[in-house]
Amino acid sequence: MKKLFACVLAAGLSSGLLLPVGAASAQEVQPIDRIAAVVDENVVLKTELDRAVANILAQYAGRENQLPPRDVLERQVLERLILLKIQVAYAQGSGIRVTDQEIDQAIGNIAQQNRISVEQLRQQLARDGGTYADFRTSIRDELLTQRLRQRFAQTRVAVSDAEIDAALAAQANSGTQYHLAHILVGLPEGATAEQIATAQKKIEGVKALIDKGEMDFAAAAVRYSDSPNALEGGDLGWRSLDEIPNAFADLMRGMSAGQVTAPIRGPSGFQLLKLVETRDASQAAPSMVTQYKARHILIRTSDTVTDAQAKAKADTLRARLAGGADFAEVVKESEDLNSRGKGGDLGWFTQDEFGPEFGGAVAALQDNQISQPIRTPAGWHIVERTGSRQTDVGDRNRRAQVQETIGRRKLEEEWNRFLREQRGEAFVDVRIGKAAAADAPAAPATPAPSGG
Repeated sequence: MKKLFACVLAAGLSSGLLLPVGAASAQEVQPIDRIAAVVDENVVLKTELDRAVANILAQYAGRENQLPPRDVLERQVLERLILLKIQVAYAQGSGIRVTDQEIDQAIGNIAQQNRISVEQLRQQLARDGGTYADFRTSIRDELLTQRLRQRFAQTRVAVSDAEIDAALAAQANSGTQYHLAHILVGLPEGATAEQIATAQKKIEGVKALIDKGEMDFAAAAVRYSDSPNALEGGDLGWRSLDEIPNAFADLMRGMSAGQVTAPIRGPSGFQLLKLVETRDASQAAPSMVTQYKARHILIRTSDTVTDAQAKAKADTLRARLAGGADFAEVVKESEDLNSRGKGGDLGWFTQDEFGPEFGGAVAALQDNQISQPIRTPAGWHIVERTGSRQTDVGDRNRRAQVQETIGRRKLEEEWNRFLREQRGEAFVDVRIGKAAAADAPAAPATPAPSGG
């Protein structure tokens, strides 16, 4: 069951429900819960922090020596929880909402992926000392932060044709991909000269530990990095050159697998970058894809229209179509204003353009066949597939892939900057032990060679 909720890692960290933590039974007398941190108008409870730390300890069972001391680990986990609270509050303040139906669907998907029922999921949560209500809350928070990130990408990230052209030219000369990891010693906005000097001394100390072989890179990242992925050993995954900032890309070209850069000063602080390995990815993007043409009717849910009411209306419209009603007439009741004026026509699209639920349903239809009502995050759809074709989209597909990878790189940079800004503007009062001292603006201490 350790992999049960891997797809909602951030939510699991928040709720502390992924693994057993030996919670007391409901019949026992419970002490008054302490506040670990105040985050604007929200709080992180000490029990939340303890459960989240227990999850990390369980995941590192047998490898506890790779973790930092307990107080440092608590600080890292608490910072994640603080950032989660900030993101959820910002999302809600921006008008982003998640319906109960969407939470139910996400939980159902988790259960299905792990080949258990939702009831078995409830039982697992109870055995692990958690509650189903807390788990639903963690899923809601995860969905809110995902949508906030998606909205952020749509409004703040743009990729120009010139950038795509340059990336395609670079790909033509090199099909290499790079597996990277990093260690970050963060600096606040407007860092003082003393803070910069202390951070530089710390990153140099970490580099010295790695060079002497006293600690491997992943263990050093877990212990010393300020990056959100510190507990994953600083792993950044596989990247092509167009997904790597230009300053780092130039370095990668001259490095061998296993090498670690000298400390690099960036916008968020000092970094060490490791080239873990390389691979040849010089494969042309597939040129032939299946496209579908369809028209649809959409009935949305809202604060005043329940999911059941929307489904009932969709069933009624589907029955009218089955009885011989003209689609062009029934579509006038569609709530998709963009397509309604075109008779519900969506044009030609690939299976993944409108999400997995919609695309999967269209792919399963025959041409000129009308679906039963389909549930997606947008609402209930009735779809008629009006055509399908194999299309050569070689150049367009390659450009779209390059645009996506550049956009992903830009999003990561802008998103991290946004989180730093929100963290800096938020009122955060850390109230537990050494974590409180670690949260102070003073620069981090230089690591001791003992690694303790």
